[in-house]
Amino acid sequence: MFEKIKTLATDTLTYGISTVVSRFLTFLLVPFYTNILRPEDYGIVAYFYSLIAFLTIVYGYGMESAFFRFYSSLEIGDKKENFSTPFISLFISSFFVSILITIFSDELATFTQIKKNANEIIIYSSWILFFDTVAFIPFGYLRMERKSKQFAFLKFLNVLINVVLNVILLHYFKFGIVGVFLSGLISSLVTILFLISIILKNFIFSFNKKLFKKLFKFAIPYLPSGLAMMAIQVIDRPILLYLTDEKTVGVYQANYRLGIVMMLFVSMFDMAWRPFFLTHSKDENAKKMFSKIFTYFCLIASVVFLTVSLFIEDIVKIQVGSFYFLHPNYWSGLNIVPIVLLSYVFLGMYNNFIAGIYIEKKTSWLPIISLIGGIANVLFNFILIPESKGFGAAVSTLISYFLIAISTYFISQKFYSIKFETSKIVRIFLITFFIYFISIYFQGTIFVKLFYFILFLSLLLVFKIFEREVNMFKDILKSIL
Repeated sequence: MFEKIKTLATDTLTYGISTVVSRFLTFLLVPFYTNILRPEDYGIVAYFYSLIAFLTIVYGYGMESAFFRFYSSLEIGDKKENFSTPFISLFISSFFVSILITIFSDELATFTQIKKNANEIIIYSSWILFFDTVAFIPFGYLRMERKSKQFAFLKFLNVLINVVLNVILLHYFKFGIVGVFLSGLISSLVTILFLISIILKNFIFSFNKKLFKKLFKFAIPYLPSGLAMMAIQVIDRPILLYLTDEKTVGVYQANYRLGIVMMLFVSMFDMAWRPFFLTHSKDENAKKMFSKIFTYFCLIASVVFLTVSLFIEDIVKIQVGSFYFLHPNYWSGLNIVPIVLLSYVFLGMYNNFIAGIYIEKKTSWLPIISLIGGIANVLFNFILIPESKGFGAAVSTLISYFLIAISTYFISQKFYSIKFETSKIVRIFLITFFIYFISIYFQGTIFVKLFYFILFLSLLLVFKIFEREVNMFKDILKSIL
């Protein structure tokens, strides 16, 4: 069992190292944007990227998840058919939608009520969506074939090009917010060019109708559920803009992005986790193994939560010359960072619990779960934002992720019961929040915060939470290095 867990951890760290580097480069755009763009301009960028996030779900309509399911089992057709059929489907549908958006860009620009470069941004965004959607299946293939290094390199290349172009177009050529979207379009196009060899290797001019029907039936529940999940992630920006102003959205977006460390951990875990549980679901000790993995997830998530919460204020106030890590114009939103971190913890729990639903093919429950979270998010945003603005939006997101995690747990347990290490998990979280609340009420210098963190690790040792895991982690590092 532990050998298989080490395999998951190795893949997670392989994806993770590249993801951390790539997302860190992307994250560097946050201080760059906050020092070069006014909060109201950054608010426009956040607004349009929230719309892109919604449309990504529509463009993909769950086909990537269906590809994982059927490529892993080959119930119908061979590997090339299971690659080509969803690829053709996504290529044709996304191209058609992007053409329509381009044709009606003027009308859509009026609908957004954003006057600044809206038409141009909409056209660029539509083709970002097209190229990113075309890449879904090739990237899915790399994950299923455990070609994590190639996957990592291409993702890193995409981000590197995007970041470099942002600096060139915004800083040197003064493109303003249009440069943000032009950079995204070029980097997405270049990524597709690098994926062509993978596409040609696996593609055949064959569209298996029987396979497509199965893929579509499996995938379609992901459209409403995906939209609802995306609503939880980004609907707060459009609602915040509607109820407040562009400046408030800009401040909120900059500070929300400070939760990147937890987001990175949850994302890189999920990349390795989904192929892993689909591959090992029929193993004799699968449930015991999944239970142990969830405990490890909670442990690492707690370490990340406490570390970022303790030191984030010291980090953002770092100044080099006239350049701030986060410009003072954005500091008013720092109070949302712990809320954002905790939201990502519940998202990670949801990703863990969803295994049973996938394994038992109960995906019809996904729209219900997601709608619970999506509706709750919209409702609480309208309730809390008028009074608390950005903080209210962050709390709404937290409530939503909590609800989907709890709902998924009970539904998944109904069909695929796992006995989790509840006692150990409760101890981990009690120690974490004990130290966190002490740090709030007894604030101090960075050295005091270091003492709090050392105390946290000491309590984990005293309560014997991760004795065996320390040795396993050393083995994992050796296998990577």
